[in-house]
Amino acid sequence: MTFGKGCHLHLIDGSAFIFRAYHALPPLTRKSDGMPIGAVSGFCNMLQRYIDGNTGADAPTHLAVIFDKGSHTFRNDLYAEYKANREEMPEELRPQIPLTRRATEAFNIACKETEGYEADDIIATLACRAREAGGRVTIISSDKDLMQLVGGGVEMLDAMKNRRIDTEAVEEKFGVAPDRVVDVQALAGDSVDNIPGAPGIGIKTAALLINEFGSLESLLDRAEEITQPKRRETLIAKRAQIELSRQLVQLDCDTPLDFTLDDLEVRDPDPEVLLGFLTEMEFRTLSKRIAEALGREAPVIPDTNPAGANPPDEEEAPQWPAIDPEAYERVDTISSLQAWIDRIIARGIVAVDTETTSLNEMQAGLVGISLCVEPGQACYIPLGHRDGDAGDLFGSAALAEGQMNTEEALGALKPILEDDAILKIGQNMKYDAKIFAQLGITVAPIDDTMLLSYALNAGIHGHGMDTLSERYLSHSPIPIKSLLGTGKSAITFDRVPISEAVGYAAEDADITLRLWHVLRPQLHRERVTAVYETLERPLVPVLARMERHGVKVDRETLHAMSGKFAQKMAALEEEIHQLAGHKFNVGSPKQLGEILFDELGYEGGKKGKTGAYATGADVLEDLATIHDLPVRVLDWRQLSKLKSTYTDALQDHINPDTGRVHTSYVQTGANTGRLASTDPNLQNIPVRSEEGRRIREAFVAEEGNLLVSLDYSQIELRILAHVAGIDALKQAFKEGQDIHAMTASEMFDVPMDEMTPEVRRKAKAINFGVIYGISGFGLARNLRIPRGEAQGFIDRYFERFPGIKAYMDETVAFAKEHGHVETLFGRRIHTPEISAKGPRAGFARRAAINAPIQGTAADVIRRAMIRMPAAIRDLPAKMLLQVHDELIFEVTAGAEEKLIGSARAIMEDAANPAVHLDVPLVVDAGQGANWAEAH
Repeated sequence: MTFGKGCHLHLIDGSAFIFRAYHALPPLTRKSDGMPIGAVSGFCNMLQRYIDGNTGADAPTHLAVIFDKGSHTFRNDLYAEYKANREEMPEELRPQIPLTRRATEAFNIACKETEGYEADDIIATLACRAREAGGRVTIISSDKDLMQLVGGGVEMLDAMKNRRIDTEAVEEKFGVAPDRVVDVQALAGDSVDNIPGAPGIGIKTAALLINEFGSLESLLDRAEEITQPKRRETLIAKRAQIELSRQLVQLDCDTPLDFTLDDLEVRDPDPEVLLGFLTEMEFRTLSKRIAEALGREAPVIPDTNPAGANPPDEEEAPQWPAIDPEAYERVDTISSLQAWIDRIIARGIVAVDTETTSLNEMQAGLVGISLCVEPGQACYIPLGHRDGDAGDLFGSAALAEGQMNTEEALGALKPILEDDAILKIGQNMKYDAKIFAQLGITVAPIDDTMLLSYALNAGIHGHGMDTLSERYLSHSPIPIKSLLGTGKSAITFDRVPISEAVGYAAEDADITLRLWHVLRPQLHRERVTAVYETLERPLVPVLARMERHGVKVDRETLHAMSGKFAQKMAALEEEIHQLAGHKFNVGSPKQLGEILFDELGYEGGKKGKTGAYATGADVLEDLATIHDLPVRVLDWRQLSKLKSTYTDALQDHINPDTGRVHTSYVQTGANTGRLASTDPNLQNIPVRSEEGRRIREAFVAEEGNLLVSLDYSQIELRILAHVAGIDALKQAFKEGQDIHAMTASEMFDVPMDEMTPEVRRKAKAINFGVIYGISGFGLARNLRIPRGEAQGFIDRYFERFPGIKAYMDETVAFAKEHGHVETLFGRRIHTPEISAKGPRAGFARRAAINAPIQGTAADVIRRAMIRMPAAIRDLPAKMLLQVHDELIFEVTAGAEEKLIGSARAIMEDAANPAVHLDVPLVVDAGQGANWAEAH
């Protein structure tokens, strides 16, 4: 077919497909020879999904996958630093690149690349030629650099989000039409590709300037007209740099090609060639699926990955109806709701999701409920949608018509939501459970797809619904911002028209149920059922209760602290100005850098891309070992953070109805199983400084109550002694010795009765540093000693405790072989970058070494928290907070000793019977009118 009018060319950005596949999937190796093939597997599945989804009238007549060939292009000749800051390609990905070319050819799709040019240039050239020939072009990519081509019959498709990128979408992103995108990019630069641009000018400012002056050339010619002095000087002084940047971002539409558009005509694959390649790669499921589609017998292929890290696309996918938001039901009568309730009772499971007015469960109003009983069979029950403008205050707008009465709907749903015989499935079910709890409904039993994913794949990918839907269902959910908008004009869900809300809300429930069907069976296959059933699922109601209780915070105490911090900061500023010799803005890193390295001549100054000196904490801490000014700046910064992040901000988090702060705990916030605290984060309140410790004084008990703190003593060191088999440490813990003094005695040959605080402090820093894989450089900074001396301490530590080095080496070897490490309770923390090269290698190694220790400690306190409600049920006490290894309770005065006895027994026995530790767990307890007194 001669390419011309009526033809439709699709151009796939091959590199985007490859890197998406590599980063999205867990490690996968070919059983026959150990070749890494995870990216190839994902690439093939993405190609097949693309082919399956592009049939009918809008299907391409011509198609090609375009690749980069080599890393050196004509742009490197223009600017040697172009893309110089990009990391090396991961070693395990490198051998897979040629296989993705072979995969493309096996599908009988044109596979093109040109020496000295980027894939984007080839795509640009083909798009321009196709447009000139009267055809249409769809570029399958979301790369912003290609957006300059959009318009005149050329569009882009973000295949991951199934989103078309047309002229309007480009204007929304860049603020200009596609033909001016290169002008904006030339000004804004690009840190990813190391394109310099104009310092200090970002996308928004660049768009304003281009729209005002019409083009980059006109802007630069008329730069003297700019009224803002700094901007004017930048445009004049950096003209050559800006013009070079435009050359770098401008795609070449005249790339020399050794093929024509006609050579890209769509062709059916040769079954023998395609199945032969898939068999060679040992892709069982994809081979079977394609063989069935081609009417062939599926080849017999051995299990590809005995370690159990098969990517989701290699799992057997159920044959469900397509996700269709138009097909969902709106339920607005009691009779139609009862019909759904009858189906739920008969089925025994239901996916549930709530729509509300806020992400803050304590202040959110219920707007609607969605239910799903079978994939494709979902409904939405509108309850609180309102008519009127989004600007109406205090919910004054009238309720929209066509909704159920909230009390009537909840009255009908309450029995099934509380029925032990009906499983309620949700995505982040804790949020929905708290919404229902506010309305007097206790939802149980529950299953949570977010936590299923976390138990299976911690460390591999995120666990949000959009991520899981795209990964496991190849479906991009309706984005919430398409209903609510963004920025100042955003509305709350109660202002969304019901007709639009039905598809969005019911789709969430449908997707959740499908994800449950996919993920639930994997627990057994991956041998993590116990992790989910004993550490994840039962913790949800415990956290929900804690979050609803909240903790009382005294606003006046915080206000007084803010005032004192402000005074101390002012005094420090004056001292800093005296040391500097003149006044300057202490909060300005640029001004500080100029004073430290230009005016005072301190050594070690390094400038970043903006031309300013780096003045981060690491730089100042190094200088603080020699000079006074950096010490004072560090003190000032600490006070500034305490004031802005805690004493000021915490006042805004006090709930006006309860007078308490209600943090939210995220179970999936850390790969190791540690809980994360958000809105506000109460786990990062500094305790090493006196000012930081004082903030805890604002956390108080109600009148007549006390706060009680129970804290595991050195739990991670105890676990290290157990897993590494360090007899000296184990014996010291059994005898109740001062572990830091004992370590110092062992390392420095100092008798225990002659131990000095300084020697003990060094041993303490080493003890805790080793757990986190600290380097000699890091220890030197912590102790403010020479690096050689610090490294000598670490070397001596490993000599005295050789089991620790053996544990580290064995853990890293296990991670490399299996792609994950495990806690003592079986929690898997995946380590996808354990074989990486360069700077990432050290980080991945340290994370792998620490994960089993920190993860086991996290599992222990989770087990204690899960058992705690039953243990203190008969006491006038509530568990309020968890902060790493510490639990905080509120108890009626007089019952504190009973609480301490009961809670301590649970915490110290939390590992049993699943794990028997060689060392005892010890819990320290304290009590007082506020948190500072209790801890």
